[in-house]
Amino acid sequence: MLSKFEDTAFEVIVVDDGSSDDTGRLAATIYGDVAQHFVVRQESNRGKGAAVRLGISAAKGNKVIVCDADMAIDPAQIPLMMEALGDSPIAAGSRALHGRIHYESRLRTASGAAFNRLVRRYVSTNLRDTQCGFKGFQLGAARLLGAFGLVDGFAYDVEMLFLAQRLGLDVTSVAVTWNDVAGSSVRVLADSRTMLRDIRSLRSNQYECPTVTLRSDVDVAELRSVARESRQSGLVIAHGEGDSLVALPRDGALAGIEIAKRLGGTFALCAPESFAGRNLRAV
Repeated sequence: MLSKFEDTAFEVIVVDDGSSDDTGRLAATIYGDVAQHFVVRQESNRGKGAAVRLGISAAKGNKVIVCDADMAIDPAQIPLMMEALGDSPIAAGSRALHGRIHYESRLRTASGAAFNRLVRRYVSTNLRDTQCGFKGFQLGAARLLGAFGLVDGFAYDVEMLFLAQRLGLDVTSVAVTWNDVAGSSVRVLADSRTMLRDIRSLRSNQYECPTVTLRSDVDVAELRSVARESRQSGLVIAHGEGDSLVALPRDGALAGIEIAKRLGGTFALCAPESFAGRNLRAV
């Protein structure tokens, strides 16, 4: 499927989340013919949410597609996701058939259905499949979600929907077909307890990210130059009518203070609602 794209039209980023197998070597072998492919490795296993945020921080394309390593979703469905991202900042793949996902394991099917009911209780969403590993983002939205995200584990999908609501970002559902690949790393009982804890904490978490407020007509090229000199990447600029907000990663406070000083802005920690209704652009 990837061979149908021009080499300069896409990049492949594989995040090796501290695996104990040959993920990195296999990825290099499989995608070795792709002109722009990268294998990013975390020394220790931090979880799916942390891995996805790391991959997003390394992405440069205007649209980002996230897939699980087992590729249970056929890559031929990528164009469907790309089309959805033309009109929506976030697209979520849905495996739900008649409102329910059917796994080969009855236990996993039952637990999945119960989990979705729980998610719908804590997060106001009509999505019947929040945990599908096939998701897409416009780069600005992806980086903004990454700047606010706190959940490192499997519940990162639910946190993403929770934050999308607070940020005023629409989520489009994309129906996909998939194969239930054996060897999932999900441990139904142990991971369910962790996911439940993470979901219950969403409403009490203090979601803030380092933010610089600049004039509405800020020179983006100048902002990019100052950010580079401050050794800070992964910025998002949110244009509004009266000003522009620049969101930085959680560890970007010092760089944010320097950017504010150099460009005549102000620095503060801002909640997601501050970015709602603005036009997002990755810097």
